[in-house]
Amino acid sequence: MFTEDQILYCTPFYFKNGNTAKPKYFIVLKNIDNNVIIASLPTRSNKAPSLVDITHGCINNEDRLFNCYAFEAERPITDNGFAFPIATYIYGNEVESYEVSTLSSVYQVRNIDYEIMGTLTKTEFTALYHCLKNSSSIKRGIKRLL
Repeated sequence: MFTEDQILYCTPFYFKNGNTAKPKYFIVLKNIDNNVIIASLPTRSNKAPSLVDITHGCINNEDRLFNCYAFEAERPITDNGFAFPIATYIYGNEVESYEVSTLSSVYQVRNIDYEIMGTLTKTEFTALYHCLKNSSSIKRGIKRLL
């Protein structure tokens, strides 16, 4: 279920910090021995500094310790043509690790608990992965795992 480069849609997603559960996309960046996965929860919130131009791809501003990967609205990014309906962002400082056993116990039934939206194209996944791995805003422990 947790394959690197997959986009899942969890209905709902239960946050580690206890925030209210809600439907959420979930992108798997790395699966480590099927025990721990490194993943990101994309958001539609644009937190970029006003001087940063965002269209699609990696935005890395070392001066402001800002790192983001932007997905343009309606731009196909997966092998099956899936595109986010609105502009969507992944921030380096929000990439987290998750235990596979915990996720597997919560998201048991495909197409009920979660949907697989598609697999990022090789080009898109490579660009996203390198953007986050080279980020100065990503947590050191996460960066080592990537």
